[in-house]
Amino acid sequence: MSYGAIIGDVIGSVYEWDRIKTREFDLFQPKCKYTDDSVCTAAVADVLLGNLPSPANVIRQWCRNHPERGYGGFFRKWIKNEYMGPYGSYGNGSAMRVSPVAFLYRHHPIEKALAISDWVTKITHNHPEGMKGARATTHAIWLAFQGKEPESIRSTIKCKYEYDLCRSVDDIRPTYKFYVTCQRSVPEAIICAVESTSFEDAIRNAVSLGGDSDTLAAIAGPIAEALHGIPNDLIEKIKTYLSEDIIEVMERLYSRYGKFKNA
Repeated sequence: MSYGAIIGDVIGSVYEWDRIKTREFDLFQPKCKYTDDSVCTAAVADVLLGNLPSPANVIRQWCRNHPERGYGGFFRKWIKNEYMGPYGSYGNGSAMRVSPVAFLYRHHPIEKALAISDWVTKITHNHPEGMKGARATTHAIWLAFQGKEPESIRSTIKCKYEYDLCRSVDDIRPTYKFYVTCQRSVPEAIICAVESTSFEDAIRNAVSLGGDSDTLAAIAGPIAEALHGIPNDLIEKIKTYLSEDIIEVMERLYSRYGKFKNA
């Protein structure tokens, strides 16, 4: 999975309901915790690492093993009801959990990565905007892994997905509010990442928007991870906030595929 998504989730967790409009804040605080973003990201990584046939079953089990982590209303119903199918969601949950796809399929053609993105997304977020948000996130991370410059990533995603990426973080921040849709989260998170000068800079950008901070940072984080790498001290620090099973999936992934970059 992506360390970037999980670090973003944990750092942003304290600001989801106590939102701020500044980049000046302590990265880690006593109330920081992993949320549904980390659980679902770990679940997707587990599916892909094990070549497991049913992402729905695996994600449900992970979420049942980690209750009360901030799951949305319809998603909670989906977790509990194994017979429930996709429910037309275009919430930003599709984008926050998809980063392992880009990580594990970075050496494959983009068409393959996007197909896998669709596979792990359509079990819940089968609305076109939900699918698009996951695809755009996957594509941005994949491009960063190919060594594309931030402005090239911005241009490609803007053209292919018709997102408004012409704004800056400073343009967005004054009027931005709490949004949980892909349409109002994914473009902003991508901007936070492509404008960043480091991994930490991207996380500060995302939290400073004053929106769904943990999810914005969980989407921006893996793009920034692919662009800049992550300092080892942040990786070691985040482990102190995580459960053993999440750490185990992290270690299994990085043991099998190797770390690609460190800041």
